[in-house]
Amino acid sequence: MEALDSLFHGFGVLLTAHNMMLMLVGICLGILVGVLPGLGGPNGVAILLPLTFTMDPTSAIVLLSCIYWGALFGGAITSILFNIPGEAWSVATTFDGYPMAQKGEAAEALTAAFTASFVGSIVAVMLITFLAPWIASFALRFGPPEFFAVYLLTFCSFVGLGKEARHKIIISLTIGFLLAAVGMDTVSGELRMTFGSIEMLRGFDFLVAVIGLFGISEILLAMEEHLAFKGQEAKIRLSVVWRTWLTLPRYWMTLLRSSAIGCWLGVTPGGAIAASFMGYNLAKRFSRDGAQFGKGKIEGVLAPETAAHAAGTSALLPMLALGIPGSGTAAVLLGGLMVWGLQPGPLLFVEQKDFVWGLIASMYLGNIAGLIIVLATVPLFASVLRVPFATIAPMIIVSCAVGAFAVQNAMFDIWLMLGFGIVGYVFKKIGIPLAPMTLALVLGDKAEDAFRQSMIGLDGGIGIFWSNKLVGTITTLALIMLFWPLIGRAIDMIRGSGHASPASAASSESSRP
Repeated sequence: MEALDSLFHGFGVLLTAHNMMLMLVGICLGILVGVLPGLGGPNGVAILLPLTFTMDPTSAIVLLSCIYWGALFGGAITSILFNIPGEAWSVATTFDGYPMAQKGEAAEALTAAFTASFVGSIVAVMLITFLAPWIASFALRFGPPEFFAVYLLTFCSFVGLGKEARHKIIISLTIGFLLAAVGMDTVSGELRMTFGSIEMLRGFDFLVAVIGLFGISEILLAMEEHLAFKGQEAKIRLSVVWRTWLTLPRYWMTLLRSSAIGCWLGVTPGGAIAASFMGYNLAKRFSRDGAQFGKGKIEGVLAPETAAHAAGTSALLPMLALGIPGSGTAAVLLGGLMVWGLQPGPLLFVEQKDFVWGLIASMYLGNIAGLIIVLATVPLFASVLRVPFATIAPMIIVSCAVGAFAVQNAMFDIWLMLGFGIVGYVFKKIGIPLAPMTLALVLGDKAEDAFRQSMIGLDGGIGIFWSNKLVGTITTLALIMLFWPLIGRAIDMIRGSGHASPASAASSESSRP
């Protein structure tokens, strides 16, 4: 009851004309930020952060958090329509969202993505509202071994649960790990694989790689296919949205599982990127139509979007309760709190009650308003498919180039983008999946840092990954995921022999005189 009373108090703080206007402006700006490749939620929030220094903290956090919600929604738009992830966590959405758009189901895919985003966010906000004290104490138990175990679980789920050939998944992961190692070693400070190039000191930026691997490669494939989209015209009506909603209850387990994964990886924090990939892979594994994933299954859109948004929202909890940012955007918001004179931590819930519960209330209203706004603009975004490819292709290339350049304001990134585009084109032609490579590229250096810090802590003993129940459980689960094909085969053999023994016994009985 205390949580509900505090939440109603937060709604009272939020429901002013000034704050509601800031909320709507923030959502619209966030959608635009999410649509533009390379900009992203953290960059958008960071760019607009100076504008809030003259505001009161509650109004400022409402504006910035709603930019974040809008970016979470907007990242799915270009992923589904153009196979270009607007956000890093939208990569997994392209796997089935873009094939659906090509089949003329752009409206269904967008509706499913937006609704799944809303569900994941609302579940995470409810978690923040009612379980904040327990989750805050749980997050304090995570150190380098626990972080590495979470990353290991993500990588192993790709290898063990993936439908592609295992050797191709491992090749893709290995290339991603190599690319992630380029630049300065954050543990020792040494330079690795820079080959004397100043531009290589900072390594390969994930967004530059993603824009090239998914965006430019898709342009090259489309050029090979006579400059034409495979998609059909999308006729959007309210009935399409309603019909899509009616199909969602059958996927309740996928939504629930992805929400749980997202909340877990958001709080620990594993991140929205890892959550989206893990949610997609588990949905693919446990679905009755798992073999159809990648060909335009609505479940393949629901799973990553739900997980990513649950992780992105729940990442704000450790930032508020402990001062530990669970995502890039949370880190930017943490800096904003410091500028506004607020100290994140458990006392923030007591000393700044209006601020904290006003923020939580904005999470509820912001996601509801965001869902309505993006659904109202679905016809606008889906109508892009009607534009001839020869007209839209140069705009996409320019947008990709601007996005790549905006990351570090470096011309070198544009050349990198083109190079990754050629690599993505070749990989698609020879059947090597891009998702494991992108996952390793973004999480590889973090996993390496966590592993080396863990080894330093126990003088090289690998037993640290079973040093307590929490890290031991996660590590054991990761190994089970890795060897799941062998485990599943052994279970099938045991079941087969179990079914065969009664039959053989019956046949021997019938052969007796």
